[in-house]
Amino acid sequence: MKQHEGERIAKVMARSGVCSRRDAEKLIREGKVRVNGKIITSPALNVTKADSILINNKPLAQKDSTRVWLFHKPKGYVTSHKDEKGRDTAFSLLPKDMPRVISVGRLDLNSEGLLLLTNDGELSRFLESPKNGWRRKYRVRVYGHVTEEELAQMKEGLTVTNKRTGERVKYQPIEATIDGKSGRNTWVIFKLTEGKNREIRNVCEHFGWQVNRLIRTSFGPFNLSDLPPKGVREVSQKFLMEKLVSWPTSSKPDKGGHA
Repeated sequence: MKQHEGERIAKVMARSGVCSRRDAEKLIREGKVRVNGKIITSPALNVTKADSILINNKPLAQKDSTRVWLFHKPKGYVTSHKDEKGRDTAFSLLPKDMPRVISVGRLDLNSEGLLLLTNDGELSRFLESPKNGWRRKYRVRVYGHVTEEELAQMKEGLTVTNKRTGERVKYQPIEATIDGKSGRNTWVIFKLTEGKNREIRNVCEHFGWQVNRLIRTSFGPFNLSDLPPKGVREVSQKFLMEKLVSWPTSSKPDKGGHA
């Protein structure tokens, strides 16, 4: 097969929903992927529908129509299928009849709220990218005095030193507004497009605020709304078709599909 034909194998694996593109590349490097009977160790390979692909000696599943679910992750669960420390995982809370899904980004152990799930690794990669311009909205309760001057600093972008690692991290502008106070606690609404690891917690630590609750309430056009903790709701195919017009792939949701 000529290399300019088809698509990169990691991309094809991710689109099938079996794993993310990053995990696909890891499986390839570990020698767990065969193409036409031969083990491959580099993701720099294009494949077509005519090629036979095995992952851990199992055929790569045919791509189902792209599906997305809203999940209300409760506090105290890690966003992974398995945890080496034996902690409870968010995926263990999902209905048993759900297909295999991956998350769009993560919420850490002590964060809660909206987590997007999909059966399409390429869509997950696209939605995680700040290039799509979708804002994530969080409602955060902090202990400490919050000033308008500090909130204004966030709008200019910040460079923060992580007190645990000493690493300096530059964050893009964040829109933040006070949403109410109760004693020494203040509710703050954060809106950001970047979503780096522990971004809100690191920014709050920079200002001396102690986060005691962090809830993601929306991700782009997807909203937590009245979904209860541990609740799961599938997004309609009609809604996906309307909102994913900028998704640069041929693997679009079906016009029919799931309601």
